[in-house]
Amino acid sequence: MPKVKTKLPTDEWVTATWDEYIEAISDRALENAKSYYYKGQLRIEMTPQGYDHSYDNSLIGYCVQLFGGITGIAMSAVTNCTFRLSNQAEAQPDLAFYIGENAEIIPPNTTIVDLNIYPPPDLVIEIAKTSLSDDIGGKRMLYEQLGVREYWVVNVVRALLIAFAIADGGSRQITQSQVLPNLPFSLLEEALRRGRESGRSQLYSWLIGQMQEIGNSQ
Repeated sequence: MPKVKTKLPTDEWVTATWDEYIEAISDRALENAKSYYYKGQLRIEMTPQGYDHSYDNSLIGYCVQLFGGITGIAMSAVTNCTFRLSNQAEAQPDLAFYIGENAEIIPPNTTIVDLNIYPPPDLVIEIAKTSLSDDIGGKRMLYEQLGVREYWVVNVVRALLIAFAIADGGSRQITQSQVLPNLPFSLLEEALRRGRESGRSQLYSWLIGQMQEIGNSQ
């Protein structure tokens, strides 16, 4: 790889050592970028996020947190947080959740989450519009290495959710969440579809009603 001081290509994987990766992300010009490192390659994402991507990010995060609040499942949520396994791997997912007994495990004054000290998130979510193939490919393998329990990808173009359970360094596609077993993917996809229709302001009251039905059935 050429010296990191040269301009790096963005939104693609580039061969680099860990030290070169750390040097690259220290560039102040990249302070608003998302960065990933996996098996000797770095990825810097600079693509501006549009309204549709941001909306789905906010909506899915709201759904998960609303479900936790109504059903009494303890959780903490973060956006674009850095999870680092030093000298090996790093990721900044769109959304990440610590659930249940891990909900309070990260101290509130933490900056980068050191996965040599703390466990990885129970659930990671990437919102994919232009990066779908990488999100279900390379990033999925990255989250396998980090030891995340469950990984979701939101397909912004088609308003679909693709989910994987991760265990023993591998993953398999699932149709029902294992970390949030009573939250149906069909409900999340219906929320995504409704978010593309008129009357978005009514979506949240509808979601609350749906979540309350789930909570009352438990």
